[in-house]
This record gives sequence, structure tokens and C-alpha cells, in this order.
Amino acid sequence: MSQERKGGFVLTHGAGANANAPLLVAVDEAFTSAGFTVVRYNLPFRQKRPFGPPSPAGAAADRAGLKEAVLRIREFGDGPVLLGGHSYGGRQASILLAEEPGLADGLILFSYPLHPPGKPAQLRTAHFPGLRTPCLFVHGTKDEFGTVDEMRAALALIPAPHELIPVQGAGHDLKKGRDEMLRHLLGRGGNAIPFALP
Repeated sequence: MSQERKGGFVLTHGAGANANAPLLVAVDEAFTSAGFTVVRYNLPFRQKRPFGPPSPAGAAADRAGLKEAVLRIREFGDGPVLLGGHSYGGRQASILLAEEPGLADGLILFSYPLHPPGKPAQLRTAHFPGLRTPCLFVHGTKDEFGTVDEMRAALALIPAPHELIPVQGAGHDLKKGRDEMLRHLLGRGGNAIPFALP
């Protein structure tokens, strides 16, 4: 059954994964069913090699690749375009939108890596005050990269409209409670995401 396109969504992966990660596949299926055109994007570091973590020296190239993917999905038609990702991919997406606020209409970040595990003083929030795009953070209550309380404190730095969805009992992979989280994310019937888009 065809339905009106609600918008586009460029979605990317974490440092140790690729575009076929189970979380990304589940998000893709849910948003596609709700009428979005979804692109699961392999970041340039992953395009170069199938395994291994990204290098800090390649982060700018990863952001450039995300920008290209967003511009390409806009060619599919009108409607808002979302950008987001899991962990490292979400961090790079958020830095990109802090640098280029009008590039996408909304930002959805799954398990934002607020700090390295066990190092709460090493916050990855320097770009948060530059975010002017509506942001939605989905975060497990057992995520070792930041507690929900730490996330709430960090999000106070963001001037754009933002929301935090805690996922009870979930770790960094957001495996536990994933289906319920996606239903909540898309709203009943898949008619809306929980922040306003143009």
C-alpha cells in the first residue's frame, strides 16, 4: 500500500558497526513503514575498511560524507529531512549540524556517546551550544557512555528545541526495549515524531 512521503532520513552507524547494524535496520524498517525515505549510510571510514574504529583524523571526512548523503536524499522529493545515527555516527551528525544548521530539519541521536566509559569528565559537548536544529536523544538507562541524568545536564547546553527519551534497562546497543522505543518515537500510527518539524 503506497502512502504519502513524510520526509527523508539519513541514518548512520557507530564506531564498531556499519549500515547493516541491527539497530539501524530496525529504525529503517520503522521509519520506512511510517512513510519516510530512509538511507542507511556507511561512513567514509567504514567504506575504506570493513573493520576497525574510525580515526580522529578522518572525522571531517565522515561529516563531509554525511552532508553529501543529506543533499542526495533531498533529491527524492519535498518534505523534512532528518539526520541521525548511533553513537559515533550520531556524534558526527550533531557536529555537522552545529557547523551547518540549515542542512537538515531534525536530528535523532541514538546512544549519544557523552563521554568515554568511566571518564565522565571527558565530555563531548563542545559543539552543543551551536545546535540550532531540533534534536531528539534516545538513551538507555544502562548506557556506560553516560547516565540519563548526565545527558539531561548536557542537553541544557543546546539552545534548539530538544527532547530526551530514556529507554529503561537498555545499554549502549539499545537492544532491550527497542520495539517499544520505536513505537514511542514514531507516535501512534506513525504519524509524527515527538518534536515539531517545518
